[in-house]
Amino acid sequence: MLAKAGFTLKEGTTYLDIHHNVLYVASRSLQGEDLKISAAKAIQSLQKSSFTTLFIALKHYHDKLDVKALAEGLILGDYYFHQYKHEAKKHQERKIFIAYSGSLYTQKKLEEILHDVEIISRNVNLVRDIVNTPPQDYYPFIMALDAKYFAKRDGLECTIFGEHLMQEMGMHAMLSVGRASVHESQLIHLTYRPENPKGKIVLLGKGLTYDSGGLSLKSADSMVSMKCDKAGGSAVLGVMCSLKALNIECEVHGIIGAVENMIGGNAYKPDDVLRAKNGMTIEVKNTDAEGRLVLADCLCYAQDEVKTFDYIFDFATLTGASIVAFGNHTMAVMGHNESLKKKINAAAIESGELVGFLPYNRYFENELDSEIADMVNTASTRQGGAITASLFLDRFIKEENKKKWLHFDIAGPAYAHKPWGYNPYGASGAGVRLILQFLKNITK
Repeated sequence: MLAKAGFTLKEGTTYLDIHHNVLYVASRSLQGEDLKISAAKAIQSLQKSSFTTLFIALKHYHDKLDVKALAEGLILGDYYFHQYKHEAKKHQERKIFIAYSGSLYTQKKLEEILHDVEIISRNVNLVRDIVNTPPQDYYPFIMALDAKYFAKRDGLECTIFGEHLMQEMGMHAMLSVGRASVHESQLIHLTYRPENPKGKIVLLGKGLTYDSGGLSLKSADSMVSMKCDKAGGSAVLGVMCSLKALNIECEVHGIIGAVENMIGGNAYKPDDVLRAKNGMTIEVKNTDAEGRLVLADCLCYAQDEVKTFDYIFDFATLTGASIVAFGNHTMAVMGHNESLKKKINAAAIESGELVGFLPYNRYFENELDSEIADMVNTASTRQGGAITASLFLDRFIKEENKKKWLHFDIAGPAYAHKPWGYNPYGASGAGVRLILQFLKNITK
């Protein structure tokens, strides 16, 4: 029957036998990413059907099948964003029963696994929703409102700084990026404080709710999908929303620079010299290299306000060069601490997110020197653009924090124009699963 239907063992192939109400799915293996992708394809094959209940019997697989991967693939694969369709289809609620009879998991362990998967996947989908929302409906003030709502719901501390307070703090780099927009820039600081924390980490996110490129205007094609430039800040929101429910035993600070980069009579310009929060001056060569200006002030703020911490990570859809280096599925990671990179790599393998590491070298550093200021915001060469962007941020990391810092350029995996794996068209929620796994690992 399957052969006649053209069913093959190619990953993700499905066949629905409506006469017997059986769904057949091909998978490379019953573990990890193989199973996630196949589970996602399975649930997606039912999206247009009227089936509301799915039974999965694992008795034939016993302990060969990865229950965590199965559940994660089902939830992440069932996502779609149709809120702006004229006849938006209501998301079909489905009951999924997993019958397990092996010896690897106790009932309590299974419940713990499914609880964590549900929390993490739900917040990945939350990030997808935020990133996919068009810029006319999602701008800095809305991101700040979301932060306040999540803080109240999840027991977080929340502080919001508007432009007046940022002016007082000397955050002129970030303020310059957003000054041509009708929407006021917002600095968002969320804090999660568990009892007796085993560590402290600071997460920063680039929250460009829309990026026109400023006066260095993007081309029409490049401007499409620039709502995705808030993916770094959105990922930080997704992580912060997960901490209490997962009982993470680490103090976490989430800092987001929410800005809109637009054009206008008061837009910042190439040749302007901006003064960052730490007093360093930046000669603007390109107003489309705005994310690093926002992150520079956010990094200064974080180090001044939080002061002592174990790690500081920033997330941003920062450069197209990272996509040239690693493609559309892998985030580029840079920093000075090789042992910390290994910990991130281990968390990436466990979470299923893909990371690649780009090396610094001394010859790129001089590319950021300016004749009239402390530095320029873009290098004179486009070669190694992801690395030079990271080296720009490195100049805002205090010497005592160099080994604690990593930069994550998520431009590749954050947003896609065609589905891949268990990720849909549009936002993927990149970074959330990686960091939550990292937090679990360091507090074991």
